[in-house]
Amino acid sequence: MSGEGGTAKPPSGDASEPTMPADQRGMIRKAVAAGWATLKARLSRLGKTLALVWRCSPTLTLSLSLLTLIGVVLPLLVAYVGKALVDAVVAHQQAAALRLCAIELGLMVLQSLQFRGQGLLRMLLGARLSVDINVKILDKAISLDLSHFEDPKFYDQLTRARREASSRPLGMVGDVLQLVQGVLTLVGYVGLLWTFSPLAVMVLLLAALPAAAGEVRFSRAAFRLRNFRAPETRRLNYIEYILGSDEHAKEVMVLGLGKVLLDRYRTVGESLYRDDRSLAIRRAFWGYLLSLLATLAFYGCYVVIVGLAVSGKISLGDMTLYVVAFRQGQQAFQSTLSSLGGIYEHDLYMSNLFDFLAIPTAQQRALTAQSTLPSEPQRRGIEFEQVSFRYPGETRYALRNVSLSIPAGQSLALVGHNGAGKTTFIKLLCGLYQPTEGRILLDGKDLQELPPDEVRRRIGVVFQDFGQYQFSVRDNVAFGSIQHFDDKPRVERALDRGGADEFVRGFPEGMDALLGRWFHKGVELSGGQWQRIALARAFMREEADILVLDEPTAALDAEAEHKIFERFRELTQGRTAILISHRFPTVRMADRIVVLEGGPDGGHIAEQGTHSELVSQGGRYAGLFKLQAAGYL
Repeated sequence: MSGEGGTAKPPSGDASEPTMPADQRGMIRKAVAAGWATLKARLSRLGKTLALVWRCSPTLTLSLSLLTLIGVVLPLLVAYVGKALVDAVVAHQQAAALRLCAIELGLMVLQSLQFRGQGLLRMLLGARLSVDINVKILDKAISLDLSHFEDPKFYDQLTRARREASSRPLGMVGDVLQLVQGVLTLVGYVGLLWTFSPLAVMVLLLAALPAAAGEVRFSRAAFRLRNFRAPETRRLNYIEYILGSDEHAKEVMVLGLGKVLLDRYRTVGESLYRDDRSLAIRRAFWGYLLSLLATLAFYGCYVVIVGLAVSGKISLGDMTLYVVAFRQGQQAFQSTLSSLGGIYEHDLYMSNLFDFLAIPTAQQRALTAQSTLPSEPQRRGIEFEQVSFRYPGETRYALRNVSLSIPAGQSLALVGHNGAGKTTFIKLLCGLYQPTEGRILLDGKDLQELPPDEVRRRIGVVFQDFGQYQFSVRDNVAFGSIQHFDDKPRVERALDRGGADEFVRGFPEGMDALLGRWFHKGVELSGGQWQRIALARAFMREEADILVLDEPTAALDAEAEHKIFERFRELTQGRTAILISHRFPTVRMADRIVVLEGGPDGGHIAEQGTHSELVSQGGRYAGLFKLQAAGYL
């Protein structure tokens, strides 16, 4: 009965042993997969970084690598020669000792040359990398969309990418070469010390691990700190720009903003300094304590080696060799671990650069493979079909359900209050943004299906916030058509059409006069003169069949404006002209006027027609016209 009624035996197998729950196994698998993915990503970035440096200058990279390998051999040779020299002295072998002194001197000269040459190559390669990588960053920047430049997060990313982009790749390569040098040197010294004591080798290796682990931890903390405060860094740079640029100088002085902004700068700067100080102190404190372990381990072995020499168990030359081998081996191991920590830290910062370079741009248009548009396309004009648009991150539409046809060769004026969507309309037409809904057709083809560069060559545009480039007059105007940059007659024609030729002729250097006050001998222009330069820049595109003018005469006096628009019809003859203006004497010259009106649902077309038609209707346009006309009575 006891056999049947007693405690049942467990079934055969391992059922009686504890088993790991399925959820724990799943977590372990996920952790292993995540770790493997992280390692692959780091190795991939390491490969990209090395390839980046190699493409920058194969000659400098190869030369630096060779000098690094030479730096592995020379210390070992010096150690062997030092041992032989001590033994020769003890044996009173004068000739051999003198010969060994000469050999050691030669090796030290070579070692000094190797060190200096390595420093020179690192400096040259660093300077080369600084230029090439910043060119890569700026080349990426000019390929991005306008929406990126209106996103604060993008500027944080750009700041992080540019901050140390020129130094980190070289640092990565330097640490990789130092790692190779350290490992090879360590192998040599470990081979020497292993014959003395395997235990000493283990002490050498283990004593350096805590300090290296601490450096990795603090490197990660420093990276997170600097990444987290990218907005504060940009805020400091912005305040510096306000306080140090001619653009804001007048208003800063008149309004007395200097002290207020300086206090803000000091507050943010002090906050960043406190963070840096705290991290630096903790890093130095723990680094010092952990490095003491390696020092104590060295002197522990040092005492043992000296004791063996005193007891006569090893020669004085052997003692010298082992002491040097232990010291240099320990330094080589620390250097190896430091290189690994440096590679880890550089990888963190290189991830910023590669993430920035990997930012996706607007999807390539279906016809980008075409190098040019048809030489003589059928000019049908511009059509907006139920176009709606809202800016990234916004919930409110800037434009809503806009349908409009602009026949080729017609001049159109856009009128409306600020915020009605006039400038947004222009940005969409120029392809700077894509519609959220609907589509825009140019000569019957969707803008998104046309090569952006070719579309923009057909458009001459002056934005309300046009650029004021601190370059020469010629540069400022010729920028309007880079393909004709050296075409002096074209530049002169553009200056004349924009009304800027009159004051440019008064400059002693003529078109070579430097504009702005940023550089020596620069000439500062009035707002109206800068606007004429911007108009001239638009007229550089003589082949452009679409002319867009966003408040083109806002900064001009009445006489200058009259002169510009006396030639308005001549300048737009045969072109499609789109004009934004608040001045009705200018607006009424257009073939057709469109009134945009803002609202909770976004800007929409409220009225359209000729000047006389809209005035006779007595609607929104008529009210605005009468209001402005009353100001002259």
